[in-house]
Amino acid sequence: MRPDSFDDRLDRHLTDRQRDSQFRHRRVGRPLDAVHVEIDGATYVNFASNNYLGLTHHPRVVQAVQHAAETFGVGAAASPLITGYTTAHASAEAALAKWKGTEAAVLLPSGYQANQAAIETIRRAGEKGRHSGTRFLVDKLAHASLIDAVMSVGCFRIFNHNDLEKLERLLADAADDANVPHEPHIDVVVTESIFSMDGDAAPLRELAALKKKYPFFLLLDEAHGSGVYGEHGAGYAAEIGVPDIVDACVVTLSKALGCAGAAICASKKFCDAVVNFGRAYIYSTAVPPTTAAACEAAIGVMRDEPWRQQRVRALARRVRATLNPARNPPLNLAPSDSPIIPVVLGSENAAIAAAETFRGAGLLVLPIRPPTVPRGTSRLRITLSCEHADAEIDQLVAALLKLLAIR
Repeated sequence: MRPDSFDDRLDRHLTDRQRDSQFRHRRVGRPLDAVHVEIDGATYVNFASNNYLGLTHHPRVVQAVQHAAETFGVGAAASPLITGYTTAHASAEAALAKWKGTEAAVLLPSGYQANQAAIETIRRAGEKGRHSGTRFLVDKLAHASLIDAVMSVGCFRIFNHNDLEKLERLLADAADDANVPHEPHIDVVVTESIFSMDGDAAPLRELAALKKKYPFFLLLDEAHGSGVYGEHGAGYAAEIGVPDIVDACVVTLSKALGCAGAAICASKKFCDAVVNFGRAYIYSTAVPPTTAAACEAAIGVMRDEPWRQQRVRALARRVRATLNPARNPPLNLAPSDSPIIPVVLGSENAAIAAAETFRGAGLLVLPIRPPTVPRGTSRLRITLSCEHADAEIDQLVAALLKLLAIR
């Protein structure tokens, strides 16, 4: 009997995904505007993107990209430490730092790379001789990029989602923790501000109180909080008045800001360390100057058009208020005005079937399945934009109520 070839193994793994209704495939879509997309010749209202403020098609952002392309070209053509760092990048980083209230910022090509670079930089800062003196304490529902990054650097512990009692025990019992390589060490708490699959928030005020007792470093992923919360969209930590507890913040530019890439916002010293130790930064081509220009323009729009933030949060409250009592037992949606609204259906097949029903009604609402979420929690993940019309929200709510009524 011949041994399995590489292709045989690939076939087996892909077949397993198909059997478990977890197989992913891509559909070619053509965005028509911020909230409508054409797929296979049909037009859908898009309730599946993270375009919370509708900035992908904002005239000021588009014009900034066009001007930057004419001035700098469409690509950076080198890493930032070679020739890829332009005045557009420097200007955007200054705007990001001012927006986030930090000393400095560093642009990276993606949120995944930004989290990798931030974790790598923290690990290097904690080194003592040949030993790592850093322990990462990570929320169980933190984004995959954060989990992957801490797993790659060794010493970490996972605590249950928003479980501050467990986190405090870990902080207090470091001396007895076999995962702590030596004393003294640096503890790093890693979490998101608004969680991407449930739309709920981290208990940042409680973390602020905990930080007074234990001197940990807080790395906060504000991918889904930035733009939606805080004055001028500065983020959830700013919204609730605790930005000073955040030692390093990661913001993706591909959600509310409507473009691409990400940034690490922190002290100048930390950002200098990212430039020197963050391998995901050092060994990547710089983000295109067009992206840097789009980012800066988007920050300006958020400052000048606060109605966008206000409307998307109002829509989120409206949808939640309708759905929460619509089921017995209720959906138990997080008490939030986040534009991320999960409707947990349980099985993969149930989520897929519901998504197809919505598609038949002209609504693009996609199923989220394991391994992205735990088994048994497959769901529809609805995301709202300030650009959605009231009639489109009414149509969405009616479809959801009909779905819940038959379950």
